Amino acid sequence: MLEKSSMNEHYARIIEAIGEDPQRPGLKDTPKRAAKAMQYLTRGYQQTVEEIVNDALFPSDCSEMVLVKDIELYSLCEHHLLPFIGKAHVAYIPDGKVVGLSKVARIVDMFARRLQIQEQLTVEIAETLQRVTNAAGVGVIIEAKHMCMMMRGVEKQNSVMKTSAMLGTFRSNQATRNEFLSLISQ
Repeated sequence: MLEKSSMNEHYARIIEAIGEDPQRPGLKDTPKRAAKAMQYLTRGYQQTVEEIVNDALFPSDCSEMVLVKDIELYSLCEHHLLPFIGKAHVAYIPDGKVVGLSKVARIVDMFARRLQIQEQLTVEIAETLQRVTNAAGVGVIIEAKHMCMMMRGVEKQNSVMKTSAMLGTFRSNQATRNEFLSLISQ
């Protein structure tokens, strides 16, 4: 990872390259603020699943679907470094243990706070929850608006990208998949 001072210098050069004066009063501290913002927006690189879960796995006889719906997510497109913003719906079928509720949202955040494409983000969340909980199945759906589609290129303001990852019983059992889809549409 770049040192903060190095990131500041790079942002100052970017400001110059677009034809602005980084010493202008409104921009004087912008390289420092931009570097700090980028470090915050990509803080997922400094986190690990083990730190996030922190042994918050609990024995449980529950074998019914656990769903955390509408988890806000904010990420940066790895192709343009522009934000994509949306929500994740994450469900799993426990097989002997459940994970602490907040840990599901923290797993979403950890992967979202990295340079990403939505397709990969969806898969990473599902595979991680499967590995951590050893669930009988995991389903993840992400809906997001991409600034790279809205602010540049085709400039489509109302497009929403939806991606899904279905593992275990969510893939093999149509009834489980239908229950998940029904619950997130309510």
